[in-house]
Amino acid sequence: MNRSYEKEMMDLPNSPPELLEGELANLRIFNRYLGGYRGVESTLAELVRERSLTHLSLLDVGTGSADIPRRIVRWCKRRAIGVSIVALDLDPITVQLAAQRERHCSEIVVIRGDAANPPFAPGSFDVVLASQFLHHFSEDKIVALLKSWSQLARRAVIVSDLVRHPLAYYGVRLLTRLFTTNVMTLTDAPLSIKRAFTLSEWRELCRRAAPDEFRLMTIFPFRVVARLGGSR
Repeated sequence: MNRSYEKEMMDLPNSPPELLEGELANLRIFNRYLGGYRGVESTLAELVRERSLTHLSLLDVGTGSADIPRRIVRWCKRRAIGVSIVALDLDPITVQLAAQRERHCSEIVVIRGDAANPPFAPGSFDVVLASQFLHHFSEDKIVALLKSWSQLARRAVIVSDLVRHPLAYYGVRLLTRLFTTNVMTLTDAPLSIKRAFTLSEWRELCRRAAPDEFRLMTIFPFRVVARLGGSR
């Protein structure tokens, strides 16, 4: 299966708010049951253990509804780790929805901004996280983003994303048809698999961005988590 460069509905301007809200809700379901949370938590656990961290500052780029920041806050609280998270997204409707969802969580600040040019100084965060975000871009753009984020992250850049595979594609097509009528999810969920990369392609992208400082692991089913070295 060759990679697709077709734009997802979510990437197009002026998406209907009701479709986008439904799509974000469905993404939360995918993250819960298809490995989106597990991979991020296990990688953070490894980092916290290695660096003996008692506080974690994190920038989540392309945050969507900020469900992963919310999950990280709960994960940190269970381990008595202080945490502060900036949840960044470019889409104004998405930012509004995320800010409303997280209005009672003091550890999370939701802001509108461009992941390619975040308004922060180098070394502002322990971790920069990109979950199910990078497959929206070209290969060269991904490498440029990873290099840029590595300057913001003191400890690590963490990428959690999809693996392109025919079984994943046809499985997601079937799954979404069984549980949703949201046309954005029905369109974007299988297309996101086609826009993603194989494991070897993910490895090559990480090598281009951080030749000596990356680790890659797979998460069932058809998900990859990469950890790239930060600026310190």
